[in-house]
Amino acid sequence: MQFVSWNVNGLRACLQKGFLDFFHSADADFFCLQETKLQPGQVALDLPGYEQFWCCAEKKGYSGTAVFAKEAPLSVTYGLGQAELDTEGRCITLEYPKFYLVNCYTPNAQEGLKRLDHRMAWDDAYRAHLQALDAKKPVIACADFNVAHQEIDLKNPGPNRGNAGFSDQERERFTRLLDAGFTDTFRFRNPDAVGAYSWWSYRFNARKNNAGWRIDYFLVSDRLRDRITDTPIYKDIPGSDHCPVGLTIEVTL
Repeated sequence: MQFVSWNVNGLRACLQKGFLDFFHSADADFFCLQETKLQPGQVALDLPGYEQFWCCAEKKGYSGTAVFAKEAPLSVTYGLGQAELDTEGRCITLEYPKFYLVNCYTPNAQEGLKRLDHRMAWDDAYRAHLQALDAKKPVIACADFNVAHQEIDLKNPGPNRGNAGFSDQERERFTRLLDAGFTDTFRFRNPDAVGAYSWWSYRFNARKNNAGWRIDYFLVSDRLRDRITDTPIYKDIPGSDHCPVGLTIEVTL
């Protein structure tokens, strides 16, 4: 099965920059979005053959996630079940007979790490959510995790040490998530790959110079990792400051 994840940084804007061209060419079984920046009813997408699931933030023009799936799930849940974390439309969980799919947009710690406490609370709750699911059946999780895990995952690790997305605290929480029984699919398949990024600042010609960060991931339960067959990063797809990332894995519904 093929999965695609993309932080579109505003779906309405991305629709004007070729979103549907890539969506149809990818023809994924599951297409997951982060940072849709939509309220209910603000966009109507005609996607024949796909079920649509939306999770919107209370704040207009902010955050938000969506999943487009070729097969209807057994159940759908929104959020992490904690009221203080579930106002920003950040998580959708779809249950299928043989696995769970979790699409997430992790909060940014922000400049000066001013939102780090909220971020740490989110990371802990998210890890617990995945562990609870994993105790029942395997998990496939995609997200803009807003963290470059290792120095290999960003162009300039030295100057960014301690900044949002590369703070010791965020990196440690991501390590704890992996240690809880989950595999970073791209790094599992490409342990030494450098220059493989999924986000570039709009400033300083960062994308042209490939001065980026890998902060968009697919994770799977460890017991699925030997079924991974491909982990593409679609670095040449425009439309957002992020590019889509993918996962092809031998699973059935």
